[in-house]
Amino acid sequence: MPANTNTNMKLHRINALLIRHLYLYQRSVPRLMDIFFWPILELLLWGFLSAYLEKFSLADFSVVTVLLGAIIFWDLMSQSQRTISTTFLEEVWERNLLNIFVTPLKLGEFLISSILIAVVRIVVVGAMMAGLAWFLYQFNFLGFGLYLIPFMINLLVFGWTLGFFTTGIILRFGSAAQVLAFGLVFLLQPFSAVFYPVSVLPQPLQYLAQILPATHVFEGMRAVIATGSLPVVKLFWAFGTNIFYLVLVLWFFKRMFARVKNKGMLMKLD
Repeated sequence: MPANTNTNMKLHRINALLIRHLYLYQRSVPRLMDIFFWPILELLLWGFLSAYLEKFSLADFSVVTVLLGAIIFWDLMSQSQRTISTTFLEEVWERNLLNIFVTPLKLGEFLISSILIAVVRIVVVGAMMAGLAWFLYQFNFLGFGLYLIPFMINLLVFGWTLGFFTTGIILRFGSAAQVLAFGLVFLLQPFSAVFYPVSVLPQPLQYLAQILPATHVFEGMRAVIATGSLPVVKLFWAFGTNIFYLVLVLWFFKRMFARVKNKGMLMKLD
């Protein structure tokens, strides 16, 4: 495989990959369902359940706000993770991975284009779910105010981190590990305090929950709803753990990619 001597990132290469993957959505019903159908179905299910539970809620506590806020936040993180993983798998499934990496394309450019694709999907899904939640349940997703921004950033970064991790695992173990691209995020859901506080978990699982950035985001979101103030400590832990995991996972991904490339196994990842 020819060595890549170009050390500078080029925006036109990132843009080319971005356009390539966006075009795939034009004629793919499964891809469009992943953006529109499944998030809407999930919102309807949890939304109507929340509206029902609201009848039994205590004063000054909104079940709709807590549950719908949690499901929208969680779905955006899940979209972030899946987009990173499936962007890589698209190239594997179409046996195109070797083709794009014999070009001057750098690994960093590939990763950045994957993140941009995730951002596009998250904007579309987020706007759709927020609009539908307002129309059906009068839930104002923007009611969190500016506090929404740091929480969202942390969830998206954690989603990217999980996506890069699953991709690295696929590089290491091949197609047998592809199920992680769609299942890993749900394995973490019970420990991420999405719909309930960490305190309801058994003590050993509480320690596990505290090392997940998503836990601090959802706990922080509930604190905003309850107090109207920004929980700085939760935000600090979310950013700190996110940075640690992202650096670690990018190092892992780079090593796994270099291993596969050096062994000439890019064509065997189907």
